[in-house]
Amino acid sequence: MSDLHARAAAAGLSRDWEDADGHPQRVADDVLEAVLACLNTAPPEAPFLSADAGSAITLPAGLSGTAELLLDDGNRLTPTIGADGTLPPIERVGYHRLLAGGRAFTLAIAPRRCALPRRGWGAAVQIPGLRATTDSAFGDAGALVEAAAAFARVGAQALAISPTHALFPADPTRFSPYSPSTRLFHNVLLADPGLIGVPLPPARPAPLIDWPQAARARMTQLRAAFDLASEGALSAARAYRRQRGAALEAHARFDALHVGLAGHGWQDWPSAYHDPHGEAVIRFAAEHERDVAFYAFLQWLVDLGLATAQRTAKERMATGIVADLAVGMDAGGSHAWSARDELLTGLSVGAPPDPLGPDGQNWGITTLDPFALERTGFRPFIETLRVALAHAGGLRIDHALGLERLWVIPAGAGAGDGVYLRMPGAHLRRIVAIEAHRAEAVVIAEDLGTVPAGFRETLATRCMLGMRVLPFERDADGGFVPPAEWDEAAVAMTGTHDTPTLAGWWKARDIDWAEKLGRGGADRARRTTERAALWLAMGKPGDPPAAPPVDAMIAHVAEAPCPLAIVPLEDLLALEEQPNLPGTIDEHPNWRRRMDAPTAALLARRDVARRTALLNAKRPA
Repeated sequence: MSDLHARAAAAGLSRDWEDADGHPQRVADDVLEAVLACLNTAPPEAPFLSADAGSAITLPAGLSGTAELLLDDGNRLTPTIGADGTLPPIERVGYHRLLAGGRAFTLAIAPRRCALPRRGWGAAVQIPGLRATTDSAFGDAGALVEAAAAFARVGAQALAISPTHALFPADPTRFSPYSPSTRLFHNVLLADPGLIGVPLPPARPAPLIDWPQAARARMTQLRAAFDLASEGALSAARAYRRQRGAALEAHARFDALHVGLAGHGWQDWPSAYHDPHGEAVIRFAAEHERDVAFYAFLQWLVDLGLATAQRTAKERMATGIVADLAVGMDAGGSHAWSARDELLTGLSVGAPPDPLGPDGQNWGITTLDPFALERTGFRPFIETLRVALAHAGGLRIDHALGLERLWVIPAGAGAGDGVYLRMPGAHLRRIVAIEAHRAEAVVIAEDLGTVPAGFRETLATRCMLGMRVLPFERDADGGFVPPAEWDEAAVAMTGTHDTPTLAGWWKARDIDWAEKLGRGGADRARRTTERAALWLAMGKPGDPPAAPPVDAMIAHVAEAPCPLAIVPLEDLLALEEQPNLPGTIDEHPNWRRRMDAPTAALLARRDVARRTALLNAKRPA
């Protein structure tokens, strides 16, 4: 083995890997060199250990004798390290402190299994696409509260939402919820001051959101609401600001600075402002305290809205809101500015070529550095999970494969010129289980794409539910697997925000888009064959109809043994257009589509009510 290959292996880079079709692939040496140059593999000073409750705990080699264990509840134990180098099992779930052999360790004890949802069905919505009873340019926390109440009334047990991560209020052209400024705070455009008695003025809705115009208008309205807020609201916001401490202070300063300094991100600012603790930033914050307070106030207001939505949902739903955790964040955003040592630098995250993205995908984002996680005791990951779960009964982890490995791409390289970087998967999964346990939440792990052998089984063992999506559940010959044979350790879904809707798939709307964009693989004859195969799999006689049999497809998915079936609102409405088309930015109206009526009115429509009744009949709560 060459020195380069040895260094790559030691850093957790997979020189050899297998693609989605099972074909072996090998990473070029120049890619390995470029990625290694971006990694700081320095070991942690205080190693992090994790184990499962009730299981013996394997310690680093060379430790023996009596250890001292300080539990997170304040109790102190003195366990003896066994001859095999293990500690006796610990039942208490949490983060503890272990002293052994003159060394200090963080010891995370996870529940063996995550909680499972009660059997039922749920819906998935894009918050900005929702309509409320008061017209607005896009949906916000108030529209989500109304949606939660409406879905609860028709029998849903869960409401999966798009990510609420903080975006860039100074740059409304960046509106993808999966490319946030940070995952530690929320998108301020979701704030609804109507919840504190200062309603927004009505705005004429349109089928597509004009984000630059709508976002600028909303920020002006939110500033007016801040100026009109009662002392009670301002006092609550100040208490929230104190509670979130330095992290919120840095984020609010970033948003205020971004308005004044513009640019794509902090790298475009004058160098004096690159240091969040520097004199220039401190002076700016003092001179613009009212602006910084405004952005902190908006974070409190979004948090209030999400709390209200979950409280409303839980009045009738078993699970309630299922939050969505994006893979990472923009390298020019708040997190990278205020804590850049926590993130991968010089690398972006994506996916190798697979059926969903034949050319590979470069998402243009960075994420938490696995070596930095070890050095910080996984604090940034724990904080991220706690924010996501603060007002949710469930968490969907986007691209959960990232818990095990990340496809990292050197700056300037193509999406296919990347390499898999190993993540500390055992620690990450246990931390997810601990935080879900604390929040009494279920976990859904998106396990689509190029899945390494054994990964789904590992998730199932811990009751982290995978995703079984109708278009992807095929056998070796391309036929549709009967839902009765789908994994119980998963959520059954008719589709996701990245796949064609049921009606769109049936009518080949995705193929229309592929042809329009000049993409390869647009095969109408194959879709005709696939429609016939699905019609047969659903046990229907004769030839498939021209009109999309949406009811039959929803009923088909509802028969899966999965504890939860989730149907996007677009499928309940039999819409043909999907919210997002992977691999596009401006070519397709991603994240811009609006519903044409408030959620309660949509669910009251005869065809939609028929579908929710069907779900309730097949999957009674």
